[in-house]
Order: sequence, then C-alpha cells, then structure tokens
Amino acid sequence: MITYKLHIAYDGTNYHGWQIQPNGISIQELIQEAVHTLIQEKVHVIGSGRTDQGVHALDQVAHFRCMEAHDTTRLFKGLNGILPKDIRILSVTECPNSFHAQQSATGKEYHYKLALGPIVMPHERLYRWHVPYKIDLLLLKEAASQFVGTHDFRSFANSAHTGAAGKNSVRTITHLDVVVEGEGVTLIFKGNGFLYKMVRNIVGMLINVASGKRSIADIAALLAAKDRRMAPMASPPHGLFLVKVSY
Repeated sequence: MITYKLHIAYDGTNYHGWQIQPNGISIQELIQEAVHTLIQEKVHVIGSGRTDQGVHALDQVAHFRCMEAHDTTRLFKGLNGILPKDIRILSVTECPNSFHAQQSATGKEYHYKLALGPIVMPHERLYRWHVPYKIDLLLLKEAASQFVGTHDFRSFANSAHTGAAGKNSVRTITHLDVVVEGEGVTLIFKGNGFLYKMVRNIVGMLINVASGKRSIADIAALLAAKDRRMAPMASPPHGLFLVKVSY
C-alpha cells in the first residue's frame, strides 16, 4: 500500500461539512470520487477531523492509501481539474504508511471571525458572524483568557457523552487570542485537540459574556458542571475556519 497526504482548502458554504452525509453533498465524498476517477481505484479519504456544514478550511489535511504508485504532480493537477472551484488541493505528497491524518495530529488551529459593526460587508457575509449589538472588547479578552489551559470541556461539546468526548473530554487550549481588525475581530484558537462543536460553543459563550448576558464567573461554573445543557447556543458555522493541523 502507498499513502498520499493531501493539504486541502475549501469554502464550506455549499456543503454539508467534511464528513460523508446521507442527506447532502460533503467535501470528503467529492474528493473520494475525484481520486477514484483519476486513479480508477476506490479509496477512503480520511481527514484530520470533521468540519460542520458551512465551516471553512484554509488547510485541512487528509490521506488515502492505494495499491499502485502515482505521480504526485499528476494527482495535484488532476484533482484540481475535477473538483469544483470552492475545493482546492494545495499539495499532494507521498508519506510513510504510518501517517494517519487524524491519529497522527498533535494540535490544531482554528480562527473564528466576527463582524461587530452596524453592518457586515457583502463580501464578508459568508465568512463572519455579524454581531450588531454592543460588545465589550476588554470583557471579551478577559473571558477568552478563562478558557486557556487544560480543562474538561464537556459543557462545551455537543454529543458530550459519545464519540471523543465520551472517552475523554479533557483538552488543552494553549492560545485563545482576540485580534481586533477595524470593526471586526478574529478569535484565534490553538490547542492539542477540539471536541465536536467545541470552538463554536465557546464563541457562543464569549459573546454572551461580552454582551452582558452572562457573567464571566459563569465560565468556571460551566467548566465545573460538565453539562452542555447549561451553556448557551453555539455560534453559527460560517465564521469558523480550520487554519492549521500540526503533526
């Protein structure tokens, strides 16, 4: 068997997320079909993790294994020729069979983009969550700092008792930076791993605190409670970008 690693960028607006779904088109499905068309061998493309419907990626990582060797330049050009233009293969490389896009990952970086002015610019409407009411930026930064470190994030994970969260809901966030960009803000998350909808659930809480709907003291209480029902709704998916996967 030969293993190929893919770096992939995509606009998630028109897709039901990364993972193959019975009710809509996924990015994983389209890439698998494109590989099959190109090499005439059915493969299973495995990503570093799933991204939800509407979530974007600047550098998702995936791999597939096949029986025969293929020229990586041909794979790169061929896949980009077959795939729709909102999915781009950034690189194709052969790698050791021990590599696994999900299991070999040691960390991830996500960015969540907010528009905080009275309007959101048309070209950013699919890529920033527009929050038109007053946000206290100092409070936003203080609230963000409460999530840095190693915590049990069960209260901020959907499907908190199944999958990865059911096995171990403890994760380490090494950075949660608030970067102001005019009337916009980018929240930069870096950590050793993230549970299902964890980033979006944290963003939802941050906006609740920064808008005065919840107390900053509620963050510690929610982390201790380990109960998703006590936390606010998740932020919408379209502001979220998977930026980097570390190995």
